[in-house]
Amino acid sequence: MTHRPSGAGSIKQKKIVKIKGTSHHNLLDDIAVEEPLEVQIRYGPSHRRALCTVAVIMRTPGQDRALAMGFAFTEQIISAPRAVAVTKQSADGNRIVLELAAEVPFSPDRFQRNIYTTSSCGMCGKTSIDHISSISSYRLISGKPIVPMEKILRWPHLLAQEQGAFHKTGGMHACALIPLGPGKIRLHEDVGRHNALDKLIGQAFMDEHLPLSSYGLQLSGRASFELIQKAVMAGIPIVSALGAPSSLAIELAEEHGLTLLGFASAHGCNIYTGADRVSGVLPKP
Repeated sequence: MTHRPSGAGSIKQKKIVKIKGTSHHNLLDDIAVEEPLEVQIRYGPSHRRALCTVAVIMRTPGQDRALAMGFAFTEQIISAPRAVAVTKQSADGNRIVLELAAEVPFSPDRFQRNIYTTSSCGMCGKTSIDHISSISSYRLISGKPIVPMEKILRWPHLLAQEQGAFHKTGGMHACALIPLGPGKIRLHEDVGRHNALDKLIGQAFMDEHLPLSSYGLQLSGRASFELIQKAVMAGIPIVSALGAPSSLAIELAEEHGLTLLGFASAHGCNIYTGADRVSGVLPKP
């Protein structure tokens, strides 16, 4: 059984002309919605509060609080749900303010970034290479858990069959948390792959379900550095991607002992790191 929250306003219809061969048809097409979400942090002691914009994220509307909380957690702005006293969203839905508790420290000078972040890139706004690598509170245990290869090779199918918005629009990424034991699949879709993962992690963070050590993560596209970083931050031990991983993604996965698979399908995959968590294969030494 799948837990998949539906986001209001994630799809809109547009009149188009469809060309097929020498014929054409006027019809309504389903389009994935992309809108900006400005994430602001209000911080400081009660007598001297200040407001700072930390990002403008191009995203698909829906689960915006989870997105903002997941973003703030994976960017190390907050470390616990109680750090945020109140969440306020504007009437148009495109601005959200995380009101930090008075005692929670926040330094806008330390958190330096260009505030515009596209839906396709979670790290484009970073102003310094020194701020790219994050430190996770959750250490992965080498060789644990052990998951059969045949089970992991089913993950792409489980992801595909639950991608309702993608099937309608062809314009959505998806990330799925797949339980390694009993439990529900949790999936989010978004025009930005990083947003989809932040929504998943943000909801788990708010529910105090971190670390996600009993879940695997299936990605609908490639495995980039920033997606692996977010997985490390959330304590996810196994990440499988339909596409290829980047060199930095492999290096980060190796550094933190995360199992990383690419080109995953029902027929096979490449194991780039952490083969000791996968049973039913005989990796070369």
